[in-house]
Amino acid sequence: MRKIRYAQMSDRDFWFSLDRHLSEAEFENKVNLKRAYVLTEDTTPVGILRYNLFWDNTPSCTLLYVDSAHQRTGCGRALMEFWESDMRAQGFDLVLTSTQVDESAQHFYRALGYHDCGDLVLNTPGHAQPMELFLMKAI
Repeated sequence: MRKIRYAQMSDRDFWFSLDRHLSEAEFENKVNLKRAYVLTEDTTPVGILRYNLFWDNTPSCTLLYVDSAHQRTGCGRALMEFWESDMRAQGFDLVLTSTQVDESAQHFYRALGYHDCGDLVLNTPGHAQPMELFLMKAI
């Protein structure tokens, strides 16, 4: 049985097995602010989603990750739909996400109704990466 819930401090070890970009302090903030979710299959955690508020007023999914053994089974879609529903319940009507242009996630987001809305080029030495593509969706 699939279940999605807010992340808890007890999820720390699982969380960091999938998310290598978040600091310990920021994980605690996400838990306290309820800006992180864990998806479980039969009580086993298999996926995570975290977000922030872009411009302090627009929800932006900053990480969606599903354990490789559970990818392409609807877990990612379930996390996104849960998050969007939670954002609507909080009074938001627009959400954002982003992905590097060399990643296939852009196709996943477009299939969920997101459309391109801009990009960011990080080409400063020490921070260079492929272009970041931003996508948005009215909810």
